[in-house]
Amino acid sequence: MTRFTGTMTLVRLALRRDRVVLPVWLLSLTGLIYSSVAAVQGLYDTAASQATYQATIGGSAASIALSGPPVALGTIGGITVFEVSQVAIIGIALMAIFLTVRHTRADEEAGRTELVRAGVLGRQADLLAAGILACAASLLVGASVVVSFLSVDLAAADSLVFGGAVASVGLVFTGVALVAAQVVEHGRQAVGLALTALGVAFVLRAVGDVADNGLRWASPLGWAQGVHAFAGPRWWPLGLCLTFAVALIATAGWLTTRRDFGGGLVAARPGPPAASPRLGSAWGLALRLQRGMLLGWTVGMTLLGVMFGSVAAEVDDMVAGNSAMQDVFARSGVDIVDAYAATVLLILALVTTGFTLGSVLRLRAEETTHRVEPLLSTPTSRTRWAAGWLLVSASGTLAVLTAAGLGAGVTSAVVLSDPGRIEDMVGGALVYLPAVLLVGGLAFALFGGVPALLSGVWLLLAGFFVAGWLGELLSLPAWLVDLSPYSHAPQVPLEPLSWAPLLTMTGVAALCVAAGFVSLRQRDLATG
Repeated sequence: MTRFTGTMTLVRLALRRDRVVLPVWLLSLTGLIYSSVAAVQGLYDTAASQATYQATIGGSAASIALSGPPVALGTIGGITVFEVSQVAIIGIALMAIFLTVRHTRADEEAGRTELVRAGVLGRQADLLAAGILACAASLLVGASVVVSFLSVDLAAADSLVFGGAVASVGLVFTGVALVAAQVVEHGRQAVGLALTALGVAFVLRAVGDVADNGLRWASPLGWAQGVHAFAGPRWWPLGLCLTFAVALIATAGWLTTRRDFGGGLVAARPGPPAASPRLGSAWGLALRLQRGMLLGWTVGMTLLGVMFGSVAAEVDDMVAGNSAMQDVFARSGVDIVDAYAATVLLILALVTTGFTLGSVLRLRAEETTHRVEPLLSTPTSRTRWAAGWLLVSASGTLAVLTAAGLGAGVTSAVVLSDPGRIEDMVGGALVYLPAVLLVGGLAFALFGGVPALLSGVWLLLAGFFVAGWLGELLSLPAWLVDLSPYSHAPQVPLEPLSWAPLLTMTGVAALCVAAGFVSLRQRDLATG
């Protein structure tokens, strides 16, 4: 028996376990990428609109920090790359991290790896199997990028090099996640460490691109976006990504021989001798378990709001040379800056829903890893446990939305010299709170009644994202757009505040939560 014996058996097992999760990731990313590609072609189909885009967005530090280097922005291909990069690159990195940790450190922590190792299995087969799965998924996403670009008649060589760049990011962060899984003892810590690495890579790339200096080459994201698609494509940066990915995977394999099974290279810090009084309540325990995620989302959404808000002063100039966009605004008779603000608030609300779903879905993780079983052996009931968790999820959603709106409001107030923008943006962000809670309530109803379908809420969110952000550009049917709760929230500051849809969505969210509690009390829990 070699150290890789049983690898392909584990790959088949992982595919069986991820028969829902993996298609959700792939379909969501593919759908978002194709929708973005298709939308760009209709907006910037003239030389004048492309020149305006290059003059405005190409000179915006916030846009460059968010999307990457302003390369070939005078062409439709360069604009497409610039618009798609933020979704494709960050999305594939997140997919690689979560898939890899799920099949390495999380399985080891839950005891599944120990169980399969009781059979004929090599010491490093689980690590290689997780790497194969995540790398294959990354290559599929890269291929979907190429197909999406070719479907709108963009140049094949440039499309191929950009698809390779996107896939290479997935390979790199597969390696990052494999290393993180060896360093720390718990799955959540491994995800947090890998996400920290992603954040550092993003900041290094953003600062290097804005300052136009060599700092971008300290980041694998900078390498991937250095291929310069549609501006004389360069293939050699992909070699840097592949070499780094192989080095990380090899390092992870070596680290498995330097740590004890079940432990990490960094020993877990012992807890205090006495627990905080807050841990005696269900909500206090839920807050303690989610405080890292809540802090990270709050900081991240604040920064995202800041970047969006800092572009507000450039919106008029961007639209000035785009006849298609001018026609849209002329027909609607709305203020361009207000329309931009409404779009920003919708995007911030949709992204914030990621926190809400992640928080609610951790109820299932607590159940399947059998951490809730000892808690329920005390006088704490299922209802009390879930209610405490949902209280933290709802209050956390409120905090994250407020932070996002505040970040966008403060920066837009500064660049527009309009202090009233702060109140408008914060209030406009909170208008979407009922819609976000409705999606969270639907997730809880599935958790209570049909937990096997719980992963499908991510695909649902991706559909809401496409319908809300690109529905008009893609000419989606009105009934399809109306299925999204976000389409029923008043588009502040474009529209006056209307309480009827907000109260209706709040009521529907409450009904979903009530249905989840009823189902949770009646079904069996996953116990060891």
